[in-house]
Amino acid sequence: MDKWVISLIESGGYWGILLLMMLENIVPPIPSELIMGVAGIATAHGRMEFLPVLLAGTVGSTLGNYLLFVAADRLGYERLKPFIDRWGRWLTLDWQAVEHAGSYLRKHGHWVVFVLRFMPMFRTMVSVPAGLAHMRHWIFLLYTAAGAAIWNTLLIMAGRWLGRRFAEAESWIGWGTVAVAAAAAVWYVWRVATWKPSKDRAG
Repeated sequence: MDKWVISLIESGGYWGILLLMMLENIVPPIPSELIMGVAGIATAHGRMEFLPVLLAGTVGSTLGNYLLFVAADRLGYERLKPFIDRWGRWLTLDWQAVEHAGSYLRKHGHWVVFVLRFMPMFRTMVSVPAGLAHMRHWIFLLYTAAGAAIWNTLLIMAGRWLGRRFAEAESWIGWGTVAVAAAAAVWYVWRVATWKPSKDRAG
């Protein structure tokens, strides 16, 4: 997968980055760490420019999150609940957890969307409770874009640092991605195997 991402970035340029970052928020196996890390290495080697990379990555990430947000906003609690009830085990999610997330968002404010942009396990999923809470679209876009811009800046800078110091940096990022993906797969299987609805855990 790392070679495919690297190839798409090199051939697609900034539009490739935008597309990949949008997909990263819809298809989790494509990690932003790999996409923006490789782009950061490209800036270190002079093949890309920092600001256009940051803009493409931030716009792509914001669009991907916005698609999830709009889907949840349009579906609402009533139409989403049957889906969660049926497929909750495979999502390791139950309706009580969805309601709790929505309640937490309404109680603690919209800044939660911004803060969770820096947490790998939650930065994408927060779009769903935000949509269910019918958060104002422009506020969601503002907080999401701001958080994504900061996160992407850190990833680009890390890739640039690696690219300037180590010739094999792309290979390291590729192997690191494989290791993270393998760990995530093991964690997911364990979650599905041991998952219980919230009411059963409480009991």
